Amino acid sequence: MTSLAIPADKNKATPAAGFDIGTRTRIGVMLVAAALTSFALIALFRGLTGLAPAHPNIRELAIVIHVSTVVPAIPVGGYLLLSRKGGARHKQFGKIWIALMVTTALSAIFIRTGGSFSFIHIFVPLTLWSSYKVIASARRRDFRTHRNEILGLYLGALTIPGVVAFALPGRLMNVWLFW
Repeated sequence: MTSLAIPADKNKATPAAGFDIGTRTRIGVMLVAAALTSFALIALFRGLTGLAPAHPNIRELAIVIHVSTVVPAIPVGGYLLLSRKGGARHKQFGKIWIALMVTTALSAIFIRTGGSFSFIHIFVPLTLWSSYKVIASARRRDFRTHRNEILGLYLGALTIPGVVAFALPGRLMNVWLFW
């Protein structure tokens, strides 16, 4: 019998035999993951133990869901970007992370300042679209696109709103962390 050779598709990256992001990107992801996770845990500890001022938004279900899903998404996403790729653990944690991100985005639709959307809501459709592209590229085994979408989702749709949540006065995480 003869075998048929199938030419490799040059548009698709081969799965990384380990780590697939550069050193500078890894350092950036480590710093973002460590800082945002630390800030979130400190803020939650202070808020839930009564060490920080009470905040009326904690009584809104959408905010409780949002915070409950975004806080674990920070370290899980960092772990996924920094750990070895392609194994069963990576795939399982990836599914969990995408579920957390989609739930976070959907809950954000119901969080409105003064009854209307704010500038930060632009990340809702971006997160949903990027989540779809992450799943689709993984299923196609297009690992280059998959990696780029994950980095964009983590460093863009998770980090930017996270920084805003801690930086803008009056927001729940800002009040719980700094006041």
